[in-house]
Amino acid sequence: MTHPHRVTRALLSVSDKTGLIEFARALAVRGIELVSTGGTARAIAETGLKVTDVSNLTGFPEMMDGRVKTLHPKVHGGLLAIRGNAEHTKAMKDHGIAPIDLLVVNLYPFEATMRSGASFEECIENIDIGGPAMIRAAAKNHDHVAVVVEPDDYHAVLEELDSYEGATTLTLRKRLASKAYARTAAYDAAISNWFAAQLNIETPDFRAFGGRLSEALRYGENPHQSAAFYITADKRPGVSSARQVQGKQLSYNNINDTDAAYECIGEFDAKRTAACVIVKHANPCGVAEGSDLVSAYRKALACDSTSAFGGIIALNRTLDAEAARAMTEIFTEVIIAPDATDEAIKIIATKKNLRLLLAGALPDPRAAGLTAKTVAGGLLVQSRDNAVVDDMTLKTVTQRAPTEKELADMRFAFRVAKHVKSNTIVYAKDLATVGIGAGQMSRVDSARIAARKAEDAASALGLAAPLTKGSVVASDAFFPFADGLLVAIEAGATAVIQPGGSMRDNEVIEAADAHGIAMVFTGTRHFKH
Repeated sequence: MTHPHRVTRALLSVSDKTGLIEFARALAVRGIELVSTGGTARAIAETGLKVTDVSNLTGFPEMMDGRVKTLHPKVHGGLLAIRGNAEHTKAMKDHGIAPIDLLVVNLYPFEATMRSGASFEECIENIDIGGPAMIRAAAKNHDHVAVVVEPDDYHAVLEELDSYEGATTLTLRKRLASKAYARTAAYDAAISNWFAAQLNIETPDFRAFGGRLSEALRYGENPHQSAAFYITADKRPGVSSARQVQGKQLSYNNINDTDAAYECIGEFDAKRTAACVIVKHANPCGVAEGSDLVSAYRKALACDSTSAFGGIIALNRTLDAEAARAMTEIFTEVIIAPDATDEAIKIIATKKNLRLLLAGALPDPRAAGLTAKTVAGGLLVQSRDNAVVDDMTLKTVTQRAPTEKELADMRFAFRVAKHVKSNTIVYAKDLATVGIGAGQMSRVDSARIAARKAEDAASALGLAAPLTKGSVVASDAFFPFADGLLVAIEAGATAVIQPGGSMRDNEVIEAADAHGIAMVFTGTRHFKH
């Protein structure tokens, strides 16, 4: 049943005044009394509409810099009273409380204030108190009260008022109430996580995450799974910040893979070098630096051109026309870059299904933050892996020290290994990956797979020998035995970068020395599960 409830009085108190005047005018035309607060009341009154200031309703002025204005029984009683309940009706009559049938509140812009880098004090002042209290009260009493928390829902309310002779239906009120609780939950999540970060509390007793729906997706990882993309209060350039210039709607897997690609490309300082990352199924299948984007792309593609088909390309500089032309030569799902030239956009437009995303900036690999994943009945939350190889002290543990060229390739390879699923082995040469082994249960198998991929790439390119000959190799975690290292040596690696820390480090070092290769320890592991 619809259970229409007539709206006779509305309380409006909004931070985001988009569409406010039009909506207030539409309510007034329908004979609904308007009550409002502070700046909202002034904005409505300036148009000539009749509006009652909430201070006249409560008999108390706004006080304490606006911190106290709606926390009053004449507001909350009007929102919470159960219509038709004799006891509630009597209390309203005894205390001069009039019903409020429609609440329109959007909250102080805490998330935007936080993202702007505002001071602690300014963020605190942008924590709304009265707003969430009213929203939760109205949502609880959704049998009788409609609550609107964003301008997007103004139209739906007006449609119902027209369709039901000035009333709203229970169906709409329930939907709005559900949305209202989700909004206050996301708001409180942003505040609580910000507060914990300010106080350096790594494991607060309660942890909440919330976000705003960006879009409902066609399906999840598989067609039988439903999915949606939500944007949190976290200020981090990537898929969530990107403008989609063209192409089909992103899928769940597209978003996941594009995020992996852009996080990896963030490791490469655009002022220092052009760089390209190609990702397939959340793992890099080719990464390279170059003098420009097109050369970086060509080098990255050469690592594993087979896997790159239908992949994701991430760039650390503005996409130019030459690189755009090269990237349209094979089928690609997504290209993401900080920006693109007009000519490059026109070139990409010739491939109508190719998604082009412009994120505006690169993610900072050193920035603090949280990552979370679900497990049965819980959440695993950790700080983001913001360790960067350039900040690490590399300890040479072999008789031979690496050359400067080897060191450059080792840092490059370890930078990439951070973004490959464990167990990870990455071969690199001339600042480009030449073999990547990802996600194997055995580190030996990762080394073998990476070497085999390098052989396949050499065959495809018509090379006499795979590019692992004379390469360096990076391992995301220590070699537990020498066997994985020996596979890399057999593939042609001349230098190794790894965290160290195995009980058998000495055996691994002895194997390296026996074959005359250089090895350095970083002391930092980069597991990625």
